[in-house]
Amino acid sequence: MKKILVMLPAVILFTVAAMAASGAETKAPAPADFGRVIINSFSQKAGLAPVVFDHWLHRAKYTCRLCHGDLAFAMKAGGTGIKAADNQQGMFCGVCHNGKMQEGSRKVFAACTTDKSDTARCERCHSLGKSPKKDYDFAAFTASFPKDRLGNGINWEKASEGGLIHLTDYIEGVSTKRPAKEILKDFAIQPKSKGVDEIIFSHKKHSQWNGCEVCHPEIFAGGKRGATKYSMDEINQTKFCGVCHGTVAFPLAECDRCHSKPAK
Repeated sequence: MKKILVMLPAVILFTVAAMAASGAETKAPAPADFGRVIINSFSQKAGLAPVVFDHWLHRAKYTCRLCHGDLAFAMKAGGTGIKAADNQQGMFCGVCHNGKMQEGSRKVFAACTTDKSDTARCERCHSLGKSPKKDYDFAAFTASFPKDRLGNGINWEKASEGGLIHLTDYIEGVSTKRPAKEILKDFAIQPKSKGVDEIIFSHKKHSQWNGCEVCHPEIFAGGKRGATKYSMDEINQTKFCGVCHGTVAFPLAECDRCHSKPAK
């Protein structure tokens, strides 16, 4: 009982501090909208609605490493500077959205066109404020997936382990073949605050989605444990772990997903 009285305020304060530091609103986005990115570097200047990118559908089919490594998408929204001409030349979105690539029994629709009368195709992506017909509905697509409390409301890790999703990590002519690397064992990270449960970090879980190169060296310098120093304040500011957690991966308010080893 004494431990509960000590830990409960710590968890509450941590969650409130995380929301305050990140500027998060108290109202969480709808599950289908969690991880959504609005891309408007050039759209409105060209007379088009901003692009709406749904991470949930792409993360159900492709690894993060494929898009943010091989396809060279920046980790920060708007950081890539994608232009229609890039897509038309088979770069970025145009690597897959070329009207030729097969994804299961479906052909992936082509991205940007020079035919300005083809508004229906433009609005498949340039859809902010519009209601285009989509091939996939979030609720129907994820109906059988294991559920979680926050974020998309989906436990993507368990969905993958259960064979409900199969991730593509290689595209011929684009990806580089890499030799398999030994996956490091899980390890504990000691929190600086007393009474807070230890963090158990799993390379296995992260490498499945990210490989090594998404995190090293751009987010975490070096490959030696403890080489990069960071704090919860920095994570709440979308740095380090916060680059993904809270933006696409499960949010920081799910404290026990990381702080999973009881404090001594």
